[in-house]
Amino acid sequence: MLKSMTGYGRGECTHNDRKFRIELKSVNHRFSDYTIKVPRFLNPFEDRIRRRLMKAIVRGKVDVWASFESFTPEDITVQVNTVYADAYMDAFLKLSTRYSLGDVPIDKVLDLLAKLPDVIVSDRFENAMSSDTVKDEIWEGISDALEQAIIQYNKMRETEGRALANDISEKYVAACGIVKGIRERVPQAMDESEKRLRERIGGLVKSFGTQADQGRLLTEIAVLADKSDINEEMTRLESHFEQLSSMLVEGGAIGRKMDFLMQELNREANTIGSKSSDILLTKFVVELKSVVEKMREQIQNIE
Repeated sequence: MLKSMTGYGRGECTHNDRKFRIELKSVNHRFSDYTIKVPRFLNPFEDRIRRRLMKAIVRGKVDVWASFESFTPEDITVQVNTVYADAYMDAFLKLSTRYSLGDVPIDKVLDLLAKLPDVIVSDRFENAMSSDTVKDEIWEGISDALEQAIIQYNKMRETEGRALANDISEKYVAACGIVKGIRERVPQAMDESEKRLRERIGGLVKSFGTQADQGRLLTEIAVLADKSDINEEMTRLESHFEQLSSMLVEGGAIGRKMDFLMQELNREANTIGSKSSDILLTKFVVELKSVVEKMREQIQNIE
């Protein structure tokens, strides 16, 4: 099944009073590019997240956000920085002595001291990472949320991939019709081209009053006909379209292969157009290039 490079997924779960949320989205990109944003204390898990994404997502610019909430007392540590507290208290005593404030109620001193920066320090979640057991528990939660997000994300990409495949298939049918028209037109175009060549060469020979050498005339016509022969290009063109048909059925991460195939189709169409002087063939080529370009626009959305 074809998948789009554009998608969004969200996963959320709760493990051991810890809540995990993962969101991921992606847009088109020539290669794979992962940007992972997690709380600082979860940085040790970034590489694991990246490796899992690489298995699930072959190509695209992927952004991932992880958030974490803990309702476990063991994960939160509140400490008093006594060095700062002592320094502040010394400053209070100096001010009290200098301005003869007397004894200040202890509750007011504590209230003021608690509001000062760096006196009471909360260590959110950092303490939890010191235990291998807790690390494993946290990774289990992250992993579950990540799997949920990937499942939702892939469903969205598959839905869009089916729409892309249907659109490309319709254009493929149209392109095959144009190729069939070119193939049917070629013999008549070649006959008309040969007839025109004969008339032009015969007219030139007659105007110069020289008896035409029929053998030489046939040779020159054959050379010109060979230069304008498009059978090889048509064979390659039809072969490329057969490959495209197989790819649409095969699915998988084939966006880059399909894009390369579009370039080859366009190249063969250009060559056919440059070799042919037939107006109807030229019209067919213009239509074919237009359809191929529309297919390529859609294919560039495929993983």
